[in-house]
Amino acid sequence: MAQLKPGRRVNSVNVLPMDMTVAQRLTRLVDQVDAIIVGKRDRIEDCVACLVAGGHLLIEDVPGVGKTTLAQALAVSLGLRFARVQFTADLMPSDLVGVSVFERGRDAFVFHPGPVFTQVLLADEINRAGPRTQSALLEAMEERQVSVDNATRELPQPFFVVATQNPTEQIGTYTLPESQLDRFLMCITLGYPDRQAERALLAGDDRRAALAALQPVMTPADLQQAQAAAARVAVSGALLDYLQALVEATRSGRWFVQGLSPRAALAVLRAARARALMSGRDYVAPDDVQTILPQTIAHRLVPASGAGRGPREQVRAMVEATPIP
Repeated sequence: MAQLKPGRRVNSVNVLPMDMTVAQRLTRLVDQVDAIIVGKRDRIEDCVACLVAGGHLLIEDVPGVGKTTLAQALAVSLGLRFARVQFTADLMPSDLVGVSVFERGRDAFVFHPGPVFTQVLLADEINRAGPRTQSALLEAMEERQVSVDNATRELPQPFFVVATQNPTEQIGTYTLPESQLDRFLMCITLGYPDRQAERALLAGDDRRAALAALQPVMTPADLQQAQAAAARVAVSGALLDYLQALVEATRSGRWFVQGLSPRAALAVLRAARARALMSGRDYVAPDDVQTILPQTIAHRLVPASGAGRGPREQVRAMVEATPIP
């Protein structure tokens, strides 16, 4: 990986050289977050690809492995506004999207926006809230807007939801409905750090102090430029044949109870384009699809009975059995 020269710091932002490519900017972003979330570079790359693809991210894991810190590090490194909502059983939809309050001085109802009006929203422990509050996120995630009191209000751009989910066997959790799971472009698991990474955490500086010292290495405009560049990454007919073969395999009944929808297939293509861009290529290769496939589709699928594997392992087995055209 090429070594990047640090940019000049102006107004608390590390300004990058103008000739730096989009891929190099994204590499610099991954490098900075990797210094905070030690030993999880592959997962950080997944998160950045999800951002560049314009999707939302679901992180399934036990408490204390760095989910919140990861979301904050991404927001700070991109210069984006960040808000965190702790989802609990008594959280109401109005606590999320906002509410209109009558103000006597104005003799009118005035809308007070909720925390969803931000650029990076951390929905912490989303499956501890009731179904009504979970569903309140759907319009925001899909349409980038909310409807309150018969008025539609646009959300800031870019808008990115990072939701964390505890294992469903834990007490006080609700299973997310399929319609909401389908709105997440990717679902990842951080897992415990390996011995070397955990030793670095134990012997190093406090992660919160390191997070507080972070400076943006990209701007929101840089991110939107990367998103536009990803949308222009070329996709050959042969690559589309391969993607269709994988989608059809999920629908065959051999691997999964139900197959992928066309929306899910489009999500895979967006994520693959983002990974190709991060690799410095202007075309999608089969490796890009294979790299992002488990994170992009496993949370949408249920393995067929008798499979004896989890969704991610079943996806990998399906990929191995599907030839590249």
